[in-house]
Amino acid sequence: MSSVAMQSETIAAGSNTAELDTTRPFFSVRDMHAYYGESYIVQGVSLDIRKGEILALLGRNGAGKTSTLRTIARTDNPQMRQGEIWLDGMPIHEMSSYQAARAGIQLVPEDRRIIQGLTVEENISLAKVAPGNGWSLEQIYESFPRLAERRTQEGVTLSGGEQQMLAIARALARDLKLLLLDEPYEGLAPVIVHEIERILHSIKPLGITTIIVEQNAVAALKLADRAVILDTGEVAFAGTAKEVLDNADLRHEYLAI
Repeated sequence: MSSVAMQSETIAAGSNTAELDTTRPFFSVRDMHAYYGESYIVQGVSLDIRKGEILALLGRNGAGKTSTLRTIARTDNPQMRQGEIWLDGMPIHEMSSYQAARAGIQLVPEDRRIIQGLTVEENISLAKVAPGNGWSLEQIYESFPRLAERRTQEGVTLSGGEQQMLAIARALARDLKLLLLDEPYEGLAPVIVHEIERILHSIKPLGITTIIVEQNAVAALKLADRAVILDTGEVAFAGTAKEVLDNADLRHEYLAI
């Protein structure tokens, strides 16, 4: 039996640490406002996600999607000036980016930030230096066989799709509760997109919650449980992914699809 399947069985059997509670939000943002200098970018965003859900954060270019992810991850820019961020009862809004990462929030940015000069395995092992119960190398290689084949190859020489897998694997190597993915499908072949979707589905029963920002809105909606659409930094819609897929007028107005 695979390591991921074994973890899923433990949850199904009633593990106290990973049972999915679908009755209350696991992650919440309340009236979040953030700025780049004096530019008002994130304008009163609120959202709720239950444990193990995938949320598609959508909108046109410039809607504030990446800025919202960066604010949640507590990066220095944009600067959050108002609001609250809660993860499993922890006040993330009171934390630095380093503390938020230690609390279980992992941001995989659009540029992936693979460390030059390190092999695939060294990139993953470096992520495991942080304390916590992340995935072992064995679990990662079992779920990402492409990375296992290239474990001694320098990370920056991988294909774009393989680098995306490595970036997600590094997040899983840490004590991950909330995965933030910024444009994970950009420039990737469909077969690689399907591989990433397979991984995201496999971690749902482990209680890992995901927010995905993606220009390929249809693909993100088919993957997601819920959706939030941003328009000029504000929430224009919050509901199920199916509601967006079934509402052509909504998709045309805010997503141009």
